Amino acid sequence: MRITILALAVVSFAGCGWLYKQPVQQGNVLEAEQIDAIKPGMTKRQVTLVLGSPALQGAFRDDRWDYVSSYKDQDGNVELKRLTVVFEDGVLVRTEGDYEPGSAAETVERENAEADES
Repeated sequence: MRITILALAVVSFAGCGWLYKQPVQQGNVLEAEQIDAIKPGMTKRQVTLVLGSPALQGAFRDDRWDYVSSYKDQDGNVELKRLTVVFEDGVLVRTEGDYEPGSAAETVERENAEADES
């Protein structure tokens, strides 16, 4: 009888959101330093060494690689990020997506300025 009551209580509390929900990170996790390190003119091998293998690579279109990541927080909110690198003749010509080049340097400069003000 006690086990039944305990089981019912656990099931009831699970629906109330009282239990901890683990955040979930999937895909290619890219740091600002990695984005800043890729430059036009790099070979596919050099890009792979900096960013790792792409999440998506077309079988019929080898000149475009997509790095995709998603983050789901404890509340179920999902943040999607995408970086597309485009090659011509095996050489990087441009990047597209949600990542901003130069953001690592801006973050360091902002942190240094805040430290100087203190």
